[in-house]
Amino acid sequence: MYNFDNKYDVLVCGGGVAGISCAYTSSKLGLKTLLLEKESYLGGDMTGGLVIPVMKSDAKNLNTEFYNDLILYAKKFNSQFTYSDGNDGWFNPVLIKCVFEHMLKTVSCDIVYECEIKNVNASQNTINHVEILNNTLSIPIASMYYVDSTGNASFSKILNCDFWEDNQTKQPASLRFIVGNVDLDKFANFLEKVDNDKNVTTTYRSDSFIHLSTAFTWDKTKKWALEPYFKDALRQNILKDKDLAYFQLFTIANMPNSVAFNCPRLRDFDTNNPIDYSNAVIEAREAILRLHKFCVNYLPGFENSYISNIAPVVGKRETSRVKCQYDYTINDILEQKEFKNAALCSDYPIDIHSNTKDKSVLHKVCAYTLPIESLKSKNYNNLYVAGKILGCDFKAQAALRVQSSCMSMGEAVAKDIYKNIN
Repeated sequence: MYNFDNKYDVLVCGGGVAGISCAYTSSKLGLKTLLLEKESYLGGDMTGGLVIPVMKSDAKNLNTEFYNDLILYAKKFNSQFTYSDGNDGWFNPVLIKCVFEHMLKTVSCDIVYECEIKNVNASQNTINHVEILNNTLSIPIASMYYVDSTGNASFSKILNCDFWEDNQTKQPASLRFIVGNVDLDKFANFLEKVDNDKNVTTTYRSDSFIHLSTAFTWDKTKKWALEPYFKDALRQNILKDKDLAYFQLFTIANMPNSVAFNCPRLRDFDTNNPIDYSNAVIEAREAILRLHKFCVNYLPGFENSYISNIAPVVGKRETSRVKCQYDYTINDILEQKEFKNAALCSDYPIDIHSNTKDKSVLHKVCAYTLPIESLKSKNYNNLYVAGKILGCDFKAQAALRVQSSCMSMGEAVAKDIYKNIN
């Protein structure tokens, strides 16, 4: 029988934004909380995957206290910027690692890096304790409640939970990168001259900075101002046809003359073949070299630029989704179904990426809510999930997977646990 010196109220597995939000909120409420993270930093896709900025969502102020605190702390670290459209989620992916750690230490949350759950002891639909493996040391940990916020549901898989199996294909993943030494003034002048579609391209100038964003895809949903440049680069064999699938870039808070790219997409790969997946990642890095060459040759301001960072983590939009107490579907979003115990409110669109031309979807919707029951495991009475592995169907997840919603999920889970304990 194990002798637990440290029994926790809440054990959160996974230090992405959903897990951080959950751990921060539960600690702030006075619950003894442990956050486990397999990497040596916090932030998940936001930091390791360079997934910035937070996509803007205008909805009710429901379980957004963590996000509001994050903005305040990030300002102190000079790692946040508010764009001209009011989106205050433009973060610096390097400095925000320090912000997350500072926030959790302020509320006395324990953090263990470079560890994963090795074994689980459960009985009668209740998790009793887990064993975590940190380097070569195996440690038993007991907690009243457990939260899977791993992003790939690895904890729930160890527990043999039930999963959704409602889609044959996955949304393509992306491998993001950063380019430095860009003349942003020159690039902004170019964008302002060639593209007046503010739904695609924006620039924001002040006395001290220039921020901007632009995009191009091979889908015919819009008239893309950058299309002639991509088509010529294709003719000149600078780019390959698949490089035209998706191209998007943003400037970065407190990283002057740098631009973050939300591309390239990984090609479709066999999810059961690790070699095929690895080759897809290698091919994506080759595509990054081509895309940078394209920028140097065709986009004014990039002449002396260089690739300064390639994300060490692939940004996966959709992975496994856990079966929960309420099966949330796309109809709940479209019908704006109201729930008594809402975990969040959002109006982020149904955003489905596809590697097939003209098959991507961006369907705008009115504000919708998500019930806490879609974050409570169907199989275990003391297990919650938070983030993109929530209990919903494929299309609903395409709207709910964004970082602002994931933060609200984590906060809602922590508050529900607190209510149960008290």
